[in-house]
Amino acid sequence: MKNNFDIFFRRKPALMLVSLKRNTRMRYGSILAKEVDCTYSHAVKILQTLESLRLVVFEKRGRIKVIKLTKKGKEVADAIDDINELVR
Repeated sequence: MKNNFDIFFRRKPALMLVSLKRNTRMRYGSILAKEVDCTYSHAVKILQTLESLRLVVFEKRGRIKVIKLTKKGKEVADAIDDINELVR
């Protein structure tokens, strides 16, 4: 049976946004994929969608693309966290 959180959100994208909000250290695709328990290629697809929605941006640092929340992304992540707290 799904938990209440799963009723309202697609789990992996929502968890990615919340994870980016909660962790202030440098984040990149492979670490994020491990945190939300999905493959790297699936994480990249999700991140590309989040980027097209202007929720995340990529910053190139050497060979690594660091992922950061935009202001809009932080607002969405905050809202997801708030809803998660309400349905617990």
